[in-house]
Amino acid sequence: MKFLNRVKSRTPESVELEFVLAGLGNRTYALIIDYLIWSSILIVILIVWAFLVTQIAWLRSEPIRLWITAIQLLILFGVYIGYFICFETLWRGQTPGKRYVKIRVIREDGRNVGIQQSILRSLLRPIDDILCLGFLFILFSAQEKRLGDWVAGTILIQEGQTVTKQKIEISPAATDVANRIIETGKIAALTPDQFATIRKYLYRYPALAPTARNSVSDRLANQLLERIELADTLPTIDAHLMIEAIYLAYQQQFRE
Repeated sequence: MKFLNRVKSRTPESVELEFVLAGLGNRTYALIIDYLIWSSILIVILIVWAFLVTQIAWLRSEPIRLWITAIQLLILFGVYIGYFICFETLWRGQTPGKRYVKIRVIREDGRNVGIQQSILRSLLRPIDDILCLGFLFILFSAQEKRLGDWVAGTILIQEGQTVTKQKIEISPAATDVANRIIETGKIAALTPDQFATIRKYLYRYPALAPTARNSVSDRLANQLLERIELADTLPTIDAHLMIEAIYLAYQQQFRE
């Protein structure tokens, strides 16, 4: 494992990103914080549970005790797994520990983790933790993945350390148009390939000859407006500005 190890990723929109991996030290620090919080939550739940058991007489009967033990184990497992699933899903790949240390779980293609990835990571966490497999996998794998990361297709990165390989300049006026498109258009109808075409156009636009800019912009803008069903709604806006706005709208709709 290298110091400040980096990994490159390509999104479905053909955007090449480079991430700085979280590293074993940051991951351990975040995990300690999460375990302290998790333990506190579990202690409160068990205290409440113990109080209920002592106050309700029929719960103390011999036939019920085995069920009580089984329920306690389910609570333990549920809190352990549910803690990471809930936070990673709702906080875009972060738990309180990860947020404090400023690291984040993402998919291999650079997108946010979903509930499916969080469930897979969490279900395999006991194996990674108890058998120390996670430590070995992180230490000796190029992408610093534990077993749960391999199965879920995720990586842990340092927040704010993403490098985009292509720079695109967007005019400020495109933001307002993008908001209108999100409200009235069907931006989700655009495919990743079409978004990649938009990116390629915007990246190459400054190098286009002045005579070619208008024709290319008009043709692409008309195609995109028909795709998102706004061909008759926003006809007076400059074609290049429209393409910039559609680009921003798509990014906001499927933000990382």
